[in-house]
Amino acid sequence: MSQLLTPNIPDYELIDSGEFEKLERFGRYVTRRPEPQAIWHRSMSEEQWREISHASFLKTSSSKSDERGEWHCRKQMPDRWTIEYNYKQMHLKMRLALTSFKHVGIFPEQAANWNFIYDRIEAQKAQGVAPKVLNLFAYTGGATLAARAAGADVTHVDSVKQVVTWSRENMEQSGLDGVRWIVEDALKFVRREVRRGNRYDGIILDPPAYGRGANGEKWVLEENICEMLECCAELLDPQHGFLVLNLYSMGLSALLARTALRQVLGTGCREEQGELYFSDRAGKELPLGTFCRFWRE
Repeated sequence: MSQLLTPNIPDYELIDSGEFEKLERFGRYVTRRPEPQAIWHRSMSEEQWREISHASFLKTSSSKSDERGEWHCRKQMPDRWTIEYNYKQMHLKMRLALTSFKHVGIFPEQAANWNFIYDRIEAQKAQGVAPKVLNLFAYTGGATLAARAAGADVTHVDSVKQVVTWSRENMEQSGLDGVRWIVEDALKFVRREVRRGNRYDGIILDPPAYGRGANGEKWVLEENICEMLECCAELLDPQHGFLVLNLYSMGLSALLARTALRQVLGTGCREEQGELYFSDRAGKELPLGTFCRFWRE
């Protein structure tokens, strides 16, 4: 059965959405960004959006993508700021910043997966396992920090050196240490891990639709995801491993993710799948990606 999950993050709020934009609060600051899935009308006026937003992302005129542009900021908008996320004994601090790709350093809907990762690692430890977790396409490390806060030995893989540095800052701000940082193409890394015969108790996958590896390797989701999942199936512990797969590309469903995972992991696992979303103040529910989780107990 497909689920709809929305996490509770006091430092985040989806204020309004519509006309292919979203208005969000991160801590004390409000940003305005493109959102291709906000196909409905706004609930607030343009004047209200302008009045409360501290930073607005505008697409560069020469860019063909909503992902490239520049921010227009008020004077009180800082270059960097920090938000917090707490769950049980997990206390994370994430440094945010305005990037030229419209992102700010966190996908807040992923907190629903951070909770799951934390709980699965706690369950593994209760069974006497010393968990090893692999986070692929790991971005600024929210899932990495969740796994580390739960006591796992974590390997964090991303092809962008600056993003890995950002992740390390988040780790330090959160009072954690001991993460293994890898700047490399994710598919190349898992191929090598398979050859080495390594195993992990948890694997987290956040693949983009398109991307480039550290040495220019090309990633296309539809072309590469099957090999990636096959490699991950070989790396995952067959007794008590868990795997979390997120898909952000429009048109890719949770059913698609479940079918792909069942093919490589079989049907003997427990599983959950669905959509991650936030509701704005008017109650409009904005989908922000699909997830699929498989685990063995």
